Amino acid sequence: MYSPIGMELKPQCTFNLSAKKSTELGCKAPAIAAKRPALSKRNLVRGVVLCGEGAADTTHGNPLSLTGSNKRLGVSLERRALLVGLSSLPVGHALFTHGGIALAEAKAMELAGGARITLNDGLSWPLASFGLQVYDDDTAKELTLVALEVGYRNFFASVLARNQKGFARAVKESGIPREELTICGSVLSNSARGFDAAYQLTKKGCSDNLKAFSVGDIGYVDMIMLDYPGPDAASVRGQWKALEEMKAEGGALSLAVSNFSPAQLDVILADASATRPTVNQLPYNVNYHRKDVSSFEILEANKERGVHVQAWAPLGGSTGGIGGKVKDACKQIGAKYGKSSQQVALRWIIQTGASFSTQTRTRKHFQDDLDVFDFELSRDEMDTLSRLA
Repeated sequence: MYSPIGMELKPQCTFNLSAKKSTELGCKAPAIAAKRPALSKRNLVRGVVLCGEGAADTTHGNPLSLTGSNKRLGVSLERRALLVGLSSLPVGHALFTHGGIALAEAKAMELAGGARITLNDGLSWPLASFGLQVYDDDTAKELTLVALEVGYRNFFASVLARNQKGFARAVKESGIPREELTICGSVLSNSARGFDAAYQLTKKGCSDNLKAFSVGDIGYVDMIMLDYPGPDAASVRGQWKALEEMKAEGGALSLAVSNFSPAQLDVILADASATRPTVNQLPYNVNYHRKDVSSFEILEANKERGVHVQAWAPLGGSTGGIGGKVKDACKQIGAKYGKSSQQVALRWIIQTGASFSTQTRTRKHFQDDLDVFDFELSRDEMDTLSRLA
């Protein structure tokens, strides 16, 4: 979840890693079973990149040159990538380390949508996402078409933005095959208290998403996300049951959350039969920090639960922006690589093991935000920015 333009949306959860939880939120996360998806022909074509934990484990594949032409958009693309085979990395773990970059990313950037990881359920996840903001359907359609032309393949079309129909029409008009896109919708049901009320409101939200997307002949979403957790554990369980039913009925491939604390994730994970959330969308950027717990601790707490963090407000936004010493440092580092301070800030997010959902209204910024996969920050540069955060 992000804070759309024109709306002041604050996280409604407490990031508290203390072992002392309330009775309802005091569950421990069960052990995570590492799984590995099949390296299918479809995944190869879509640019799925799988890698191991060390450089020695990331050379199982052979260099492969792919060429393709996106005639529908009038863009001819030369696609080259080093596609890496299966290895020891558990699904859902990031390809990147603090201050380092896995070999698997090295040549994947030129594929449409940039580098990808594989989430804990096997879904191929582009690290760069376009998150639609609050504007009318016509604007949503126009900007989505620009994003598609530039190369975005991951989209966050939140119900809060109120323009899912405009987004869907753009997808249909673009002519890009549905299977090449990763589409995430969202449900807002945190106002309902109690299992039954939360279940019913979330169920309606799931249906509303599919109805809105259907105007663009989108019959399912790759991911459905809870914008906020319910007010108590029973409410969260009700929300999650509705999402699981949507998945079971084929309306969604993957389930995700936003603004969930570790304790709130554990409400879901306490049930061994529950579907594990794949993504937790959180406020996270190079300038964002909290007084009670650091962003790095939150990132690690999600990783321990097998949940990938996607940053909302990756360039500051409603968290206070990126300025002062942090902006100056990003600008200075960027000069070395011919990159802007914003591109350095996004690269920092990626190299800490997260992904991002960004927004813009200009083609140049669309291109700039996607053009962050052809350089690597050094360990010293990462450390410098992390100390300032």
